[in-house]
Formats: sequence, structure tokens, C-alpha cells
Amino acid sequence: MKAIGSIRRLLIANRGEVARRIMRTARMLGIESVAVYSDPDAELPFVREADWAYRLGGTSPRDSYLRIDRLLEAARVTGADAVHPGFGFLAENAEFAQAVIDAGLIWVGPHPKAISAMGTKREAKAIAERAGVPIVPGHSGEHLGDFERAARAIGFPILLKASAGGGGKGMRVVRSLEELPSAYESARREAENAFGDPTLIVERYIERPKHIEIQIIGDHYGKILHLFERDCSVQRRHQKIIEEAPAPLLGEEVRKQMIEAALRLARAISYTNAGTVEMVLAPSGEFYFLEVNTRLQVEHPVTEAILGIDIVEEQIRIAQGEPLRWTQEEIDARRRGTAIEVRICAEDPWQGFLPQSGRVVLFELDPQLAKAPWLRLEAGIESGNTVSVHYDSMIAKLIAWGDSRGLAIQRMRLALRSLFIAGIRTNRELLLSIIEHPVFQKGDWHVQLLEEAIGTEGLGEPPAERALKRAALCAAWLLVELRHREHAPLPSLPPFFRPFRTEPERIRLRSRDEVFEIQATWGREFRAELRLGDESLRVQRGVIDLEPALSDQRKGRARIESDGLLFAFRFVVTPTEIHIHTDGESHSFVRWSRFPPPSLESPASGLVAPMPGRILRVHATVGQKVRAGEVLFVMEAMKTEHAICAPRSGEITRVFGEEGKQVEAGEVLALIEDPEKGD
Repeated sequence: MKAIGSIRRLLIANRGEVARRIMRTARMLGIESVAVYSDPDAELPFVREADWAYRLGGTSPRDSYLRIDRLLEAARVTGADAVHPGFGFLAENAEFAQAVIDAGLIWVGPHPKAISAMGTKREAKAIAERAGVPIVPGHSGEHLGDFERAARAIGFPILLKASAGGGGKGMRVVRSLEELPSAYESARREAENAFGDPTLIVERYIERPKHIEIQIIGDHYGKILHLFERDCSVQRRHQKIIEEAPAPLLGEEVRKQMIEAALRLARAISYTNAGTVEMVLAPSGEFYFLEVNTRLQVEHPVTEAILGIDIVEEQIRIAQGEPLRWTQEEIDARRRGTAIEVRICAEDPWQGFLPQSGRVVLFELDPQLAKAPWLRLEAGIESGNTVSVHYDSMIAKLIAWGDSRGLAIQRMRLALRSLFIAGIRTNRELLLSIIEHPVFQKGDWHVQLLEEAIGTEGLGEPPAERALKRAALCAAWLLVELRHREHAPLPSLPPFFRPFRTEPERIRLRSRDEVFEIQATWGREFRAELRLGDESLRVQRGVIDLEPALSDQRKGRARIESDGLLFAFRFVVTPTEIHIHTDGESHSFVRWSRFPPPSLESPASGLVAPMPGRILRVHATVGQKVRAGEVLFVMEAMKTEHAICAPRSGEITRVFGEEGKQVEAGEVLALIEDPEKGD
């Protein structure tokens, strides 16, 4: 074992926010960091912030972050003497861990034998069962027939899971034998793409459970501790989007039993470094082992927040041969309050969580709030970056702490309302609606609730029409005022002076598929009135504070006095778009002419790609009669498969999409004509 302080330069075999987070701790310990990056990631902050950076090349994970040979070459060229895998990619790959050790480098993670033991879910379940940990009934197999026989024995519904990894990738719920073949093929493809291994297992699907996980940590001297539990029950598509510690409404006896089971399993494999034992808690109160994540977890900050412990620092210290610095009693005494984490994802909750990619015009917390000691923002991107279609949709996470759960919720609500993201759609509004939902506030969420309730009870619904119109009126006022500021006739005139005008000015803005025509009338004494249908905005006084921004933008804050009420909003204006953030909501508008460019229009009969991605399967043929909702194409974007369905019934007259083809958002895949229209 190398002596304390022996790590001098740490290579982080990952990207985005986790790379930045590990760098922060490395810097605090006096350790230099090495970033590795693919071609699409070259301009991201983690590359710039590292002490050293090595270009892996390629675009997809298979061509870059999953290349063991390139990662080892990066360590050799940069002089790194240790490797931290982060989470995802090769973080739970025993072959990679062993290759790092064989190269004479320090591996910041559990021993390869422990990774191997827990690296395949079927072997992990067998070890857990021998350790006396309850397991979900299930089977493994090599072929579709094996899974058909297992499904009949277990009974539906069943859950197909990737054996080599987690994060919801390669996971499918199957409720009938007829659904099994397509789900099996889809899960295998997704598992292969995410982890380089298509192997699956099948389990009984537990309806409406809570997802509870126990954070464990062990040193090289036989000491293994738990760092309490987290509740990760708010999920979509089997992927977590909100986590908290400690778990609410978890009885002390059940908590004790789950922790003891997790520690028995950790001791059974002589676990070292940080890891997580994941379990499902059924409504009956019974719990079952799911898997062990032999790595750092995305949600580890909530555990850090309630204990005041830097888990990455402990990982590094353990890798250097140091013993754990606490007893279990000391850990128990450190626990305080509640912490909640939300994952900000580039996706559209209103369109089935379709991933989004493109340029991020603005990504900003309120500057004053960003300094709060109880709030933590970990982001993989910043204003001006481009979100790639090749990687996971998570771009950032927010963590709020409070000495009570109610305070943590209130603080998270405030943070989400202040977060201004422009240029790309995200799940920010959905996260806010969950945080405000009575079931979440009670702490009684289960893993299927979000997808059962999406689009109802305020969950995931588009902004209210009135709020959208109000934002459009603010955007129109802002455009006129900025234009006047640029073309003021005399510098000595007041900022918003203009000659008296009797004729109204018309401003056209577009948001999604809706076009707003706003009428602006200017009066004496710097007064203005803007109207949009039955909504109006009467401005007695307005102030604009411009802030430094990118060369093609104007960014800042505005304050408007309207009918005696003074309210403020934040904005960013580009040559073609206006983004407004007001009353906790973000709205985006395009400057719209009476004759929009043809590139923004698509044939009325066209089925278009809803996001950039690669076509995996084509189920459409010319002359085929289709029904609305029928799957015609399967696309892969951000490591997840998406079914593209017919928007209407009719007959396919042209097919443009081809298997293996990379397409852009809005690209026409097929034409569907209504057979009743005729010529």
C-alpha cells in the first residue's frame, strides 16, 4: 500500500459535472487533475478547468469514454499516478480497474474482485442471498426463450434489467408475453450501448415500491461503515430525478434492518472504498435487494450534506492506504437535517421526456442565491455550451439542505424558481411541480407515481396561458425599449423618451407552435400600453440593467412599474430569440415575421424526428396502412431508445428514414397521407 499523499496527479475517467466535482476535492487535497474528453466535449468547462487534458477523440461513448486503451494511454502521456472512474461508463468495470492497477496506477475505487462479484446482477443476487439479504425472485438467461420460460415461472409483470450496469439503461417493464420479444431486443441494444455488455436478467416487478439505498464505505483494514440511507423514489423511465437523505416515513425498525442487511453484504465481499446497496421497499413493508453500485453515486451529495463529509475525499484517502477516520457512533452523531437533490435534465417532459440537444444560451442561478451556504449547484455545462446528443441528458444537479425537511423543500423550491435556463428545454418546471406536490411534501412518493400522474395534478403541465401571455408582453416591451436605446436621437434625452405616437406598433412573437401578435401604444410621460388579446400591460416606468454577455447577446434584468405594482424579470436576447424569466418560470420566444422561413415549416403530412439521434429500426414501408400511435421508427438519443409513432392514421407514401442514419430534430422521416382526401 502506498503511503499517504502518494497521489500527485489524478486522471478522471469521466466527463461533465462528475469530473468537475472530483476536481474540486482533488484541488483541495493538493492533487492535480487530468481530464479526458471526446470531440463533442472539447469546449465544456471540465476540460478547461483541469490542470491537464487529453483528447480521446470520437463522439460516442464506445469511441471515447469506454476505450480502456485510450484511457491508459492518457494516464501515461500526462504522468497521472491514479485514476478515479466517477460514475457511469467504466466505473463498475472490473477489467478497467484491474488494467489500471496492472499499469502501476492507484485505483480510486473498490477492489476489482468486489466489482466483479457485484458487477453482474445475477451473481450479486446469489451472493446477497447467501448473506441473508432478501432478494426479488428472478432468473438469468442467454436467449429469448430462457426469458420466456422465466416469465411464465415468475408471473407478469416482469422487469428486464441490464446485468452490467444501472441508471435505468437497458431496463424494461413487461406486462405480457406478447410484449417480451421487442422489449428484450430493445433492452439488449440499450445495455450494449451504455455498458458494452448486452446481458440481461429478469425479475418479478414489484408494484409501487419505494427505492431506498444505503451508502457504505470501507477501508483496507476491515472497517466498514454505513452513511445512512437515501430515498430515490422519484423516477421517470426507471431513472432517478429527485433524491433525499434521510428517507422520509421510513420506520426505525425497517431502517435498521435494511442497514444491517447492507453491511452483511458488504462484509461478505470484503468491500473497500465507497459504494451503495440499493433496495426496493414494497408497500407491505418487505424489502428486497436490487444491486450494489460499486462506485460513487450521482446522488452522493445529499449524504455529504447531512453528515458534513466529503465522500470523494474519503475515497482518495482510502485509495492511498489511510484508515477510516470515524467510528460508526461518530458517524451517527454527525447526522443533521435533510438534504434534497434534483437532477436537471435536457429533456421535454411534455413530450414523453424526449431528450433535447443544442446550444445553451443561458444557464444561471440568481447570483445572490448561488452564494447561499445551504445550496449546492453541480453543473456539467455553462452558458454558451452545446448539449450533445451522444451522452446522458443530465446536465446539472441542485442540492438544498435544511435543518428540517420542510425547510429543505422550501429552499429547493426557491432555488428551482431562480434557475434561468434559456435555449434548450429542460425538466426544471416538472421538478418544481413535484417539489410543490402534496404527496412529495408528505414524503409518500413511490417509483411509479410520476409516470402515473404526469400531465395531471399540475405535474409536467405546460405554463399557464396567462403566464405565457404576460411573459410575451414583457418580451415585446423589452424589444422596443432596447431598440430605442440603440437608436436614441440625442444622448441627453431620458433613456425611454420617444416622440408621441398615435399609431400602435405591432410585434409578433412565437412560442412553440403559438404566434402572439402584440399591440404596443406609446403615450405621453413615458407611458406605454401593450395588449395581447384580453391581457394587457400598462407601463408607468421601466428600468433595464444590462450585464456583460456573449458578443451576440444582451443579458440583464428589467423592472417595470405597472398599475402601481413594481415587478422584475431577467432576460437574454439573441439575434433571433428572447428568453424571459419571471415569477419562477422561463419562457422563450422567437421573433416572428408574417412569412416564416420555409426551413421552419414541415409538410402537414410529415412524420418528423422529435430530436437529433440515430435511427435504429424502421417499421415503415411505402403503401403501409397505419393507425395513430403505431410505432414506425426507433431512435437512439442520449443513450436511450425512443419509439417514434404515427401522429395520425393514414397511408405511408414516402419513407426517408434509414436504419443507421443520423438525423436532426425536425427532419422528415416519412409522409403519411389521409386516404380519404383523394386527389
